[in-house]
Amino acid sequence: MRQLNVRELHHRTGAIIDQVAGGDVVLIVKRGVPVAELRPASPVAKGFPPGHWERLKKFPKLKGDSGRFISRDRNR
Repeated sequence: MRQLNVRELHHRTGAIIDQVAGGDVVLIVKRGVPVAELRPASPVAKGFPPGHWERLKKFPKLKGDSGRFISRDRNR
């Protein structure tokens, strides 16, 4: 288990979250006192299943901005 102080967590949040998502457990300490523990919320994600990529490739490519499609759908 890795130990970090609050300041290091603040400065490197994104990288630490990536490590936790990869399966690491991190103990957060404040002034030498453990205050929190970060651990993966579910079993370690191994990435998008390869079979799903093949299914996604079959979807048609849309021209334009996805935000425009979402806005149009929301305004219905």
